[in-house]
Amino acid sequence: MRFFPILLMLHLLSTPAFSQYLDPTVYPVYAGEDLGLTYSPARSVLKVWSPTATAAEWILYEKDAGGMTLGTHPLQRQTQGIWKGEIPGDQKAKYYTLRVLIDGKWSDEIVDPYVRATGANGKRGQILDLKETNPIGWKTDRSPAFVHKTDAIIYELHVRDASIHPSSGIRQKGKYLGLTERGTKNPSGQSTGLDHLAELGITHVHLLPVFDFYSVDETQPDKKYNWGYDPQNYNVPEGSYATDAQDGAVRIREFKQLVLALHQKGLRVIMDVVYNHTALTEKSNFNQLVPGYYYRQNEKGGFSNASACGNETASERPMFRKFMLESMKYWVEEYHIDGFRIDLMGIHDIETMNQISAELHRIKPDILLYGEGWTAGKSPLPDAQRALKSNAHRLDRIAVFSDDIRDAIKGSVFDHHDKGFVSGKSGMESSIRFGVVAALPHDQVDVSKVIYAKQSYAAQPHHTITYAECHDNHVLADKLAISVAEQTDSLRAEMHRLALGILLTSQGIVFLHAGTEFRRTKKGVENSFESPDSINAIDWNNKSQQLEFYQYVQALIQLRKQHASFRLADSKTLIQAIRFEETETTGSVRFQIESVGGNDKWRKIRVRYSGMEASAPWVVGQGWKPAILNNRVVNTTSAMSLIPVKPLTLTVLYQ
Repeated sequence: MRFFPILLMLHLLSTPAFSQYLDPTVYPVYAGEDLGLTYSPARSVLKVWSPTATAAEWILYEKDAGGMTLGTHPLQRQTQGIWKGEIPGDQKAKYYTLRVLIDGKWSDEIVDPYVRATGANGKRGQILDLKETNPIGWKTDRSPAFVHKTDAIIYELHVRDASIHPSSGIRQKGKYLGLTERGTKNPSGQSTGLDHLAELGITHVHLLPVFDFYSVDETQPDKKYNWGYDPQNYNVPEGSYATDAQDGAVRIREFKQLVLALHQKGLRVIMDVVYNHTALTEKSNFNQLVPGYYYRQNEKGGFSNASACGNETASERPMFRKFMLESMKYWVEEYHIDGFRIDLMGIHDIETMNQISAELHRIKPDILLYGEGWTAGKSPLPDAQRALKSNAHRLDRIAVFSDDIRDAIKGSVFDHHDKGFVSGKSGMESSIRFGVVAALPHDQVDVSKVIYAKQSYAAQPHHTITYAECHDNHVLADKLAISVAEQTDSLRAEMHRLALGILLTSQGIVFLHAGTEFRRTKKGVENSFESPDSINAIDWNNKSQQLEFYQYVQALIQLRKQHASFRLADSKTLIQAIRFEETETTGSVRFQIESVGGNDKWRKIRVRYSGMEASAPWVVGQGWKPAILNNRVVNTTSAMSLIPVKPLTLTVLYQ
């Protein structure tokens, strides 16, 4: 066990609601890594941590819901707060629950927090031999090659959204297996689904929550939609995306098939994980096993709520820190996951995140970790101890999202009508520069003029996620449609091109939201977390209707992948390589990248982002060849010294 930092310990001890959970005589830390169920044909063993319980038992069932019990079996008290039960014989495929007696009252029948297989809706655990869930080819599955974290081009995707629309051409609509199908086409013959992801050129597919979440009835998955940010069972794949939610082995096998299919297409897989809160509070399995321990308390002793979802977990308490670490290790080792996006990471403490990073990098050195460096409400944990954006430089190989570049590009997510650089707002140049250098300190960036940060927070380029949109708030096309409604759709398309051009020529780790490559719309719905498929489904007809736009984005992705100058891996090189033009006019950002150490076949690159007001010709001198001119790919090797520049465009030149 690692001890808390002294200042954090003193703070916690000064808060009565916290201090009771730090007493090691009441809440001893279990050192083993065998919590949950361990199966063998000879016996099944269940271990749970419930130090304040006075009795515990587990109940076996034939079915995942209803039916008679197959017997109730007592668990025996062990050391370190552990209760252990053992049932001899082969119990494979049976279902189970458990309950504990605390303060003379039995808890509800629940599943243990470490449960790895469940029936429908996660109400009962299932005893399985996990080796039997491995699809053909799983033993030889390998993650695609990946060198520097800044090489990543992440694509955020919801499993159901990807295939549910009639235009997807996918048979297993809304399912894990839908993203394993090859050769799928939209009505115009353009590739969709898995083939589209590979064709686009991205490197990582970020899947919105695929752990077992609470809000969707897995027996009727078409009746209700949800993104899935309401965790129920962290170590179980979501059943609504499986072809059979009742048999726990099916969802496991089919999710592994999805991972395998993406790997075979050269794509890495990132899980969106939500350890900052649970869907249920008082009735969660955590709270019923150890009341209060896993959650932070406010000054009155109630549940604190930095998640804005009714509770916030206490990552600094040893047994939840242990749970987070072992859960993420499990997904990496059992499911071959290549990275994690940590929801509301600012709720978690830095020490926990760094311990997790160290262990996951030991197991998988090229793993990718990033998260939201903020919270949705006030937390009792001091800011200095939390994994906030301002503390990014203290995080070990973990990136944070840059809301600075996001809102500088398109306008504030909190003001629907606010404009950004691409939609005509002046004064965004410093914030765009800040995004170009991935939130690193740079002598040509006036941080005092950056919209939010006011100070550099990254220590390395891989500390920053460079993005303009995600599942939260309006997608980019809708934001532009609202904030510049008076402009034509064709002009908004140029704004969209410029926005993606800024992302794909800026430093840091690039993050794209699914469908942005053909101007996906959610029909103006801001946060579509429970909107129907009519809002959330990816309409693959848009790919054909916006084919030129799509091909432009595809070309930008290839440009980034082909030229290391756009994805520099260390801060010293970046600061040395990038110089901004100091003669900029309003609404224009111009910079040059020198190839350092011969790491790029282009010796020099010049980039210009032209806003609404920028229209003067760009005098660049002799020897410059265009690669991107006014938001269009240029297929010429002729040098130019005077560049005609239009408003709302990206220009890329090289020598």
